[in-house]
Amino acid sequence: MSDTVVIGSGPNGLVAANVLADAGWSVDVLEAQPEPGGGVRSDRGAHPDYVSDVCSAFYPMGVASPVMRALELDRYGLRWRHAPAVLAHPLPDGRCAVLERDVHRTAESLEELGAGDGEAWTRLYRRWEHIGDDLLAALFGPFPPLRAGAAIAARLRPAGMLRMLRFLLSPVRRAGEEEFSGPGGPLLLAGAALHTDLSPEAAGGTAFGWLLAMIGQQYGWPVPEGGGGELTRALVRRLEARGGRVHCGTPVASVVVAGGRAAGVRTASGETVRADRAVLADVAAPALYGGLVGWEHLPPSLRADMRRFQWDLATFKVDWALSGPIPWSSPGVARAGTVHLASGMDALTGCCAELATGRVPGEPFILLGQMSTADPTRSPAGTESVWAYTHVPQRVTGDAGPDGITGVWDERESTAMADRLERLIERYAPGFRDRVIDRRVIAPPAFQLHNANLRNGALNGGTSALHQQLVFRPVPGALGRPETPVPGLYLASASAHPGGGVHGACGANAARAALRANGPLGRLVQPSLTALRHGISGT
Repeated sequence: MSDTVVIGSGPNGLVAANVLADAGWSVDVLEAQPEPGGGVRSDRGAHPDYVSDVCSAFYPMGVASPVMRALELDRYGLRWRHAPAVLAHPLPDGRCAVLERDVHRTAESLEELGAGDGEAWTRLYRRWEHIGDDLLAALFGPFPPLRAGAAIAARLRPAGMLRMLRFLLSPVRRAGEEEFSGPGGPLLLAGAALHTDLSPEAAGGTAFGWLLAMIGQQYGWPVPEGGGGELTRALVRRLEARGGRVHCGTPVASVVVAGGRAAGVRTASGETVRADRAVLADVAAPALYGGLVGWEHLPPSLRADMRRFQWDLATFKVDWALSGPIPWSSPGVARAGTVHLASGMDALTGCCAELATGRVPGEPFILLGQMSTADPTRSPAGTESVWAYTHVPQRVTGDAGPDGITGVWDERESTAMADRLERLIERYAPGFRDRVIDRRVIAPPAFQLHNANLRNGALNGGTSALHQQLVFRPVPGALGRPETPVPGLYLASASAHPGGGVHGACGANAARAALRANGPLGRLVQPSLTALRHGISGT
């Protein structure tokens, strides 16, 4: 028996385990896969001489998150590496918007694309400097963020608070039109927003785009030296130094509920692992509710709410081993670790419209990572390790391109989609395909085989749209909290607030909730709080 069992060793699970171990709890982490990490793993699957990140690759939220910073992972071997520039968005005419590490250089890049846009970007960054630290504390802390929210309100005062809320809730297309005269600034914000499943016209898109862009401006979008798996190894080393244990190849079949509370888990092999204080689940909400926990232990309202749970978009990814750097037509692109490819805002809208109607985009928005540019240890000298991914529908109804992709994602369809991405990259970098030594294609079903939480490559634990954020995440009635209807069981995955991204906040919030519940006051009020959160609405 241990104090707690953590189901899943993704970054949220490992952060939760570390927080509990810091508090003196004994912790066992059970992982279904042969190695830990969830979506934070690296391998040599594209070529033996090239390191590829299987899922996540750049970690802006990881380096900015107060949760991750507090773990001091540099003491456990983690080394962050930065590309010379953070992000580039080239245009078809050869011009390029570049998010540099220095705000003045970013401003210079944008001024070339639109008169006054350099000052506009600087103005947006000054807003960030004014409230950024408090905003990160509010975003990554427990919901509601009373202390950090009060600090932001005090800094902005009522009129400023309303203006900021309007800005953050605006569609990113509208914010770009209001703030900039040229295409560069809007595309940097919109491309960052499209790391989620939000279109340029979606309410709240500006919040995601501005957050990621400003984190990039302040902290960069770094990578772990040696591969994303090094972040996982640092988390595991830290946990083990505090007595925690990670058990790989140990899938959990169910949560044991006894005496009305979570008492442990039962593994797929039939073993029962007891948990004296808490069970934390770093699994997607649909896998927990009605899956690991039977509906007989859950309120009827939750079952109805989970039928409305919305996944975020599926993902299609390619890893390449290149004989040399990508031959970009625009020189500024070569210095960036991350590259966004779309011909303009209308192209982004068109792509998102196709996704919304279930069609595979004919000209998909591409997110591309130049990994050796950021970390030269990823491939032999003079070469480049590259990945690119794009969103595709969870359920394909048609193909807006010429290949007749139906969503079965067999070898023909996977090859056709990978070729589609290569042709689009070639437009901005003639000669790209001549430098391909080898490639690995990861179609949507393969993500789920690698990590059951990634439904067809849904990377954010559920949609980022407003109807499934904050008090609505993962369902109405959860109040943005990690507690579940079963006392002693906590949702610690990206399906909980604040959602996707490698920031560890979902796990840390679940761990802190467990610690509070096991304090003297927590043991008295926890049952009534659970009933309030999950019983009143809909029963």
